[in-house]
Amino acid sequence: SPSVALVYLFAVIFLSLVGGFLISRVTKYFTAAFPKYDEMNESVQENVSAIRVVKGFVREDYERDRFRKSSSMIYKLFVKAESIMAFTMPLMQTTIYFCILMVSWTGAKLIVGYNGEPAGTLTTGNLSTLLAYCMQILMSLMMLSFVIVMITMSSASAKRIAEVLEEESTLVNPENPDYEIVDGSIDFEDVSFRYNETAENPVLDNINIHISSGETIGIIGTTGSSKTSLINLISRLYDVSSGCVKVGGKDVRTYDLETLRNNVAVVLQKNVLFSGTILDNLRWGNKEATDEECREACRLACADDFIEAFPDKYETKIEQGGTNVSGGQKQRLCIARALLKKPKVLILDDSTSAVDTATDARIRQSFREFIPETTKLIIAQRISSVMDADKIIVMDAGRIEGFGTHEELLASNEIYQDVYESQQGGSKDFDD
Repeated sequence: SPSVALVYLFAVIFLSLVGGFLISRVTKYFTAAFPKYDEMNESVQENVSAIRVVKGFVREDYERDRFRKSSSMIYKLFVKAESIMAFTMPLMQTTIYFCILMVSWTGAKLIVGYNGEPAGTLTTGNLSTLLAYCMQILMSLMMLSFVIVMITMSSASAKRIAEVLEEESTLVNPENPDYEIVDGSIDFEDVSFRYNETAENPVLDNINIHISSGETIGIIGTTGSSKTSLINLISRLYDVSSGCVKVGGKDVRTYDLETLRNNVAVVLQKNVLFSGTILDNLRWGNKEATDEECREACRLACADDFIEAFPDKYETKIEQGGTNVSGGQKQRLCIARALLKKPKVLILDDSTSAVDTATDARIRQSFREFIPETTKLIIAQRISSVMDADKIIVMDAGRIEGFGTHEELLASNEIYQDVYESQQGGSKDFDD
């Protein structure tokens, strides 16, 4: 019946238009709400990880207000979205019942005859069937609108996940990578480096240096002199902007990434331990390491003395983040973990700053005696940590301002002289 079909047609068009308008409005609020979760999560993460600092500086009220602002913004956006969605059900129910009334009225006229139309054009059974169709079609349309809203919310979340999954690293393996590093020699040849390609000034500029395999090299410099940036290029955590870095006589970009990083062990400034036993943490360096190899690594790192003092010794449980060990103990465990890799190059990025000078000296003595073939790069705040190195690199503003032995630099390098005199005179160490 064309006249009855028109009732369905108008109802479907009306619901589609209204539903589309509501969905577009709701989508806008949901799209704006999800990024606000980042701000709230950032606030929570910072406060949990830095709870002692917050309490120490009596900033609880400030951080509480900061969290309240970020969470209230999310609340307001969701309230607006849900307020719009609240109109959906009444509107659709009203449309359904209006459609039922119109179908009943139009069908009744066709049954009894009206305005010249003959009676019996539509039977009572046909009308009952049309009403059933009406409920099924419009209820399905109503459910479809809710499905579309859920899809819209899911789509906003999926796009955020896809941004991470689709991000491609600029550090990739070459087509035919090298899987063997012959020795621990290191060469920087006309190296310049920028973290951002559009940056006006390079972080490292015109670096040229040769380090023979097995040498111990100290690296010292003022804050912001790019010491850490220099050593990050060796394990290819970043690629140079120009020039090349060679390990074992070959450009690091020709090596298989896993092979390179297994042969270049780095103990970073921020030492991280994981939940588990001491042995579990040590075997991050070598998952196949025996108990005896773990003990030997700890002995070289001067960690065996405090481990043996624990009731459970090497089975001692390390809490999340290593909160149940001191800063110096954590540093020595991380050094032992790096030694288990048996690397050709060992880099200590200010990794003995929390240990006393006597322990620092013992660690360096162990390196000289037991891993003489490993190239050792030591970034330090204290000159006492690097003065007995084979050579010392002095850095300033991303450039190498001096390279030589302690005696040579003390005689010729003004920056090194200033640091030495300030520390010998009892001043504080340089920080990194």
